[in-house]
Amino acid sequence: MTMKKQRLDQIEAMAQRILQDSGAYRLPIPIELVVTRLKLKATASNLDDEMSGLLVVESKRGAIGYNAAHAPVRQRFTIAHEIGHYMLHVKSSESRLFLDRYVVYRRDDLSSTGNDKEEIEANAFAAALLMPAQLVRAEIKKHGLDLDDEDDLALLAKRFNVSTTAMSYRLGNVGLLR
Repeated sequence: MTMKKQRLDQIEAMAQRILQDSGAYRLPIPIELVVTRLKLKATASNLDDEMSGLLVVESKRGAIGYNAAHAPVRQRFTIAHEIGHYMLHVKSSESRLFLDRYVVYRRDDLSSTGNDKEEIEANAFAAALLMPAQLVRAEIKKHGLDLDDEDDLALLAKRFNVSTTAMSYRLGNVGLLR
């Protein structure tokens, strides 16, 4: 399933606006500032190993739980993913629960279901929030990084406090990898 360019552009613009409104447009993105600005709560939780996180929304208030046992880079992506659900998929008056198994970047058996569209969008939002395209390009230029070099890719991921896998997908999605 490919996301339409117009929808992807909307998601990118929304993430950019949130970062600027939160005073969080710097490296690495201080995700806790975004959580606070959106009046959400994010708490490390003892979740099943395969559970990355969850979002509970009741009366316009949202609470994010993320897996305390996961690596910090994965926790950050999970929090950003749940913020994506909150911003993109929750109507103002509804209550919702999102349970997210280990966030994956590949197509799987759920790709043909209606809910997968929401997961794909939440992943795109998380990537745009944690790795804004303009900041990624600026860091590559500033440090003269060779994206074919694994050490340079690891350095870039470290600067953004994300996994190299997440950074690789982001670079591909913004047209910076062949």
